[in-house]
Amino acid sequence: MVPPAPSASRSPDLSACRQRITRVRRRTAIYRSPEDSDPTDAASVSNITIERWGNAAAMFPPYCLLLLFALFGYSHFQSCVLVIMPREAPFTAVSRKMLDAWIETDPACPVEPEKIYGSILSMLSIKMRLTVFRIEGNDPQNWKMTPIRHSGFTTSLFDVNKVFEDQRIGNFRDQAYMAEAVIPRLKQVIENQQPSIELVKTKLFGINLGYDRILIPQKSAGRAQWVISSSYARFLLDTPKNYGKFDVGDEAVVQLLLEGCTAKEIAAQLGLSHRTIEHRLEKLKERFGARNTVHLVVMLLGNHVGHDTGTTVN
Repeated sequence: MVPPAPSASRSPDLSACRQRITRVRRRTAIYRSPEDSDPTDAASVSNITIERWGNAAAMFPPYCLLLLFALFGYSHFQSCVLVIMPREAPFTAVSRKMLDAWIETDPACPVEPEKIYGSILSMLSIKMRLTVFRIEGNDPQNWKMTPIRHSGFTTSLFDVNKVFEDQRIGNFRDQAYMAEAVIPRLKQVIENQQPSIELVKTKLFGINLGYDRILIPQKSAGRAQWVISSSYARFLLDTPKNYGKFDVGDEAVVQLLLEGCTAKEIAAQLGLSHRTIEHRLEKLKERFGARNTVHLVVMLLGNHVGHDTGTTVN
């Protein structure tokens, strides 16, 4: 049976729809962060981030985008895509919003750091810290660090917020940390007047420390007078100690333990009894001074990390 020819009256509608979706794909993006205005508000379309359209469009074949647009209209079409789009990680969202604010500033009219970080304070999570470095003179020891928002990151090793209290760099208790992980990068962003985003792995009081960090210098026709530093803690591991070498049996147990295997799974893979593996784990806990298996895993990881020192930037 020959299907009926399509109605001529429907062709113009489909053509117009194609034209509309083409204009939208060229002009706008289908990404909006949670703090932005209502995505169904047509008046706020100009605030949509344009460069992220490419990532959103790649997720859908053109005919799917066309169908969504034709069925729901422009406003609801945005909402449908927004539901499917993955959300940014908290530190990424904070960094992006501060960078957007920094881009809008003019070197001819330098602004205060509050202009950059003012809109992100409510977005900071418990593992994030926000600090402003005031650049006074050429000697970094006289530069002042002022915490704007302390992190809620807690550890029994030391009082994190006390260590990073309001003070001059020269008064910081661990000068080796400042000289290795902080001062060189501050000098670089001040000289270039360009932000820096990096993964830092270093030591604080001899303890392995890892965190994401963004540094944003003031835009100025002269020298930058401040640098914003925001960080997201990844790990803080106690100083590794020399516990000697493992025998072959312990090496196998440690490897499988670090891979997330339970005692029963380790026993099955090594062809040993569950009781034998439990006995080996108890011996390892005594050897490392670990209070439980989780503490043992952390200490084993710290022992591995301790073999690689220095500041790593990716």
